[in-house]
Amino acid sequence: MKPRVTVITIGVADLERAVRFYRDGLGLVTPGITGTEFAFGAVAFLDLQPGLKLALWPRTSLAHDTGLPASAPSPTEFSLGHNVATRGEVDAVMGQAVAAGAATVKPAQDTFWGGYAGYFQDPDGHLWEVVWNPHLLPAD
Repeated sequence: MKPRVTVITIGVADLERAVRFYRDGLGLVTPGITGTEFAFGAVAFLDLQPGLKLALWPRTSLAHDTGLPASAPSPTEFSLGHNVATRGEVDAVMGQAVAAGAATVKPAQDTFWGGYAGYFQDPDGHLWEVVWNPHLLPAD
């Protein structure tokens, strides 16, 4: 398989609340909710970086589309990593997320591998790591 990840879709309980959190709280760009004319079609796409979108899709729609039964979400299934250029940026993004309605899971702190990181959960319980990794600094 040639890696071509262009969309990361996360299931949400309340699409409008999720859009407010990511758009209004974290400042991600989106044209808003589209596909409302279709049963199970309402979705919001947010820009993460060139060539990569975050899709917010109701859990019920994801279950319907896949044929899988809806199940309880688990925050330890995966985390999304947001890599920043400085330690101070970790603190700033963590603060922004909490102000937008996120819950701090692990306050930012030095890591065993020489970085600095913290974890928060969005209103649907998805786990995000905000990390400064001196070995993987972002290009911008």
